[in-house]
Order: sequence, then structure tokens, then C-alpha cells
Amino acid sequence: MFRLGLALFLGLLLTSFCWMGRGGVAIAQPLSTATFASATASSGEKPLFSFSGTPPTNLGVKEGKLLECPSTPNCVNSQAPNSNSEHSIQPISYSSTPEQSLANLKAVIQDLPRTKIVDETEDYIYAEFTSALMGFVDDVEFYLDKTQNVIHVRSASRLGQSDLGVNRKRVEEIRAKFAALEA
Repeated sequence: MFRLGLALFLGLLLTSFCWMGRGGVAIAQPLSTATFASATASSGEKPLFSFSGTPPTNLGVKEGKLLECPSTPNCVNSQAPNSNSEHSIQPISYSSTPEQSLANLKAVIQDLPRTKIVDETEDYIYAEFTSALMGFVDDVEFYLDKTQNVIHVRSASRLGQSDLGVNRKRVEEIRAKFAALEA
């Protein structure tokens, strides 16, 4: 009985690393940095496990810039140098007023599953996106630059090395939904 349970658990764990949920996929760190949630998921919105890691304390806008990406390939940043194609992504353009654009962006973020806005100001939004099954958390920041009429974005996984492109895909999904509201 124990072997069957262990085999099922390991199969689920392996499958979850290969499966791409909407909140991001990362290769798990040692269990000392992960926490386990309830063993049952409720209503499909809460992850089965919670590999959330520790929230970063160095996020935010400093001198008009978001934090640079780490050397790992699980981050994109619209303020990364163009020569760094691994991390570079285009900012989100807006055409309405800065206030309306930020409201539209907030609506898009709140419409996505397993998303929590952690902090917001008149030109900044910080949100956490959690993957469906394993509960990996990605930290996503948006900075509205009124001088360039763009919203800069940084999306990074808290844990692991690779995200299988989830952060880039999320930003592109947000860009498309935002553009539809701005039209």
C-alpha cells in the first residue's frame, strides 16, 4: 500500500513539473524553501501544493527602473537591454489616459485566475500569479511611464531555473487583453 501511494505521489509530482499551468512552471528548489498547502484542492482555484518561496523584498521602481532580471532564464523585463534577448520583452503601449490605462491593466490582471494584487500606486502595480497545480508563484510588476506612454513590465519566477517560457507567455496574454480594452 505504501509503495502504491509513493508511486502515485511521485507520478503526480513529475507530471506537475512537465505540465504548464497559467501561473508559471519552475523546477522546485529543495523542500526547505517550499511549503505544503492542504492536500485537497477546492474549486479548482487553489493549488494542490504551495511551492511559493519567499516573497522578494527588493521589488519596486527605483529611479524609473524595475529590478533587473537574475541570470536564470525564468524572467522577462521590458527594461532589459535589447542585446539580452533571453530577458528582453517589449513594454505595453497605451493610448488612453494614464489613469484609464492603469485601470484597464488592473482589470486584466484581476480577471486572470490565481492572481493577487499585492501593491499598487498611481503608476505601479505588483501582483503575484500562482500556478494551478503546484502553487509556484511568479512576481509581476508593471510601471506606467508617462513620458514614453508605455507600461514597463517585469515578470519573474521566485523558485527554480526554468519557467518553460511561462512568464513571457503571460506578459503577451496580458498585452493582448489590455489592447482589446484600450481599443
